[in-house]
Amino acid sequence: MYDFDELTAFADVMSTGSLTRSAQKLGLAKSTLSRRISQLETRLNQPLLRRQANRLIPTEAGLLFHNYCTELLAMAAHSQEALAELREEISGEITLEVHGALARSWLPGTIDAFLNRHPKVELTLHTRETPPTKMHSNSVHVWLGPTHECGLNQERLGHLTRGLYASPHYLAAAGTPQHPDELNQHAWIDLLGSASDGLLLTHPEHGQYTFNPPRSRLRVDLTALHIDAIARSQGIGLLSHWLTAKREQHHPGELINCLPGWEPVPLPITLLYAYGHQSRRTHALLEFLRSQVPAPWRASAATV
Repeated sequence: MYDFDELTAFADVMSTGSLTRSAQKLGLAKSTLSRRISQLETRLNQPLLRRQANRLIPTEAGLLFHNYCTELLAMAAHSQEALAELREEISGEITLEVHGALARSWLPGTIDAFLNRHPKVELTLHTRETPPTKMHSNSVHVWLGPTHECGLNQERLGHLTRGLYASPHYLAAAGTPQHPDELNQHAWIDLLGSASDGLLLTHPEHGQYTFNPPRSRLRVDLTALHIDAIARSQGIGLLSHWLTAKREQHHPGELINCLPGWEPVPLPITLLYAYGHQSRRTHALLEFLRSQVPAPWRASAATV
């Protein structure tokens, strides 16, 4: 069994090469520091340091043991941090980044409930429409759409199914399409070029159809602007059924699924966070977000 005071003494002398400097740094008498290293050498039955000119340098055994010594001290520090967290109430700063499409439809009540449960947590909320590439250990991101390798842990929360929507006023003026091959006769509202490479639509009874949207006279980069433009009768666009239903609760009758049954691949919803040890506040936020996943997201995931 190792004495951590002895390990600390040896590790510090390895870094300074001097008993005098290490004793000053650690706030110990030089004789105390020397005794601790001697005790460690006796315990290991190996000399770890030897004097060369005015400097202490490691022996072969000292070089080998230094690697293990560093790991032992690091493990001890991590264990003390973890135990200290258990004694404390969950607190501190944390950042949550959420795709803009989910920010107003899902987040407000979820965030309120989390902050009420953990009154000493300080949360910073960011919305974004581009996927993250790296994150701090006290950051969490909820992304809507395809993901790529970004050095983060990726945990699937569910999926959002989608359909083709228009306002009843637009359909009254332009006519309602009966098949995707009629979509080229209509105005298309584009979101960040999401269908620029073609859109594969699948129907449970009528098979598949690849729709190549016409050039959009109105292209937007935010989901909220996209759904607003469609509701204002600017044309037809691709929307999430869940997000549309949320909007319809406040603005009933503004949007109609104009080609029911014809749908593209659902969009995945992914929880992204850093690998490795999570602070208690990060762990608490992750667990809370998992518990708040709406049932339709999970139901959609089951059909993918």
